[in-house]
Amino acid sequence: MPPLTSKPIHFGTYLVTSSVFHLTPLSFAIVNLKPILPGHVLVSPRRVVPRLSDLSHDEVVDLFLTVQKVGRMIERVYKASSLNIAMQDGADAGQSVPHVHTHIIPRKAADLDDRGGSDAIYGMLEGEEGDVGEHFEERQRKRPQFPKVDESTRNPRSQQEMVEEAEMLAKEMGSSRL
Repeated sequence: MPPLTSKPIHFGTYLVTSSVFHLTPLSFAIVNLKPILPGHVLVSPRRVVPRLSDLSHDEVVDLFLTVQKVGRMIERVYKASSLNIAMQDGADAGQSVPHVHTHIIPRKAADLDDRGGSDAIYGMLEGEEGDVGEHFEERQRKRPQFPKVDESTRNPRSQQEMVEEAEMLAKEMGSSRL
């Protein structure tokens, strides 16, 4: 399946067109390079701006309607009973890519009991595990001989894995090319 659009889609400075699984005229949804839990995706406005307050009224409305629509699908596809929907609005709030984005993370009962309980997700988002910008930077650094050792249980996914998930989720969303 080809990308949903022939136009480039950027998440901050990163080209993410092949990871997009849903598009509206003002927003897009992408699969995550290093999901905290299976099904962890991001929704962003198409216009690259760092802060929620930088968005127009129409962009805010579209962003949150897209979060709602994508969230419903993610909950169904990943058989979740709940969702974490989170936004880090600015660098001091933990935002690692200066582009407004909302995390959608499907949750199930007891899914993080081994990590301290359901609230452990907040530390994961704030810590290295949630550092989306670093994960993109790591992918862009070409170090094939001695890659950085990731001590966590999450490893960056291949571009092919991300494309395959994006294609599957695009079908679930009923997305068409724009």
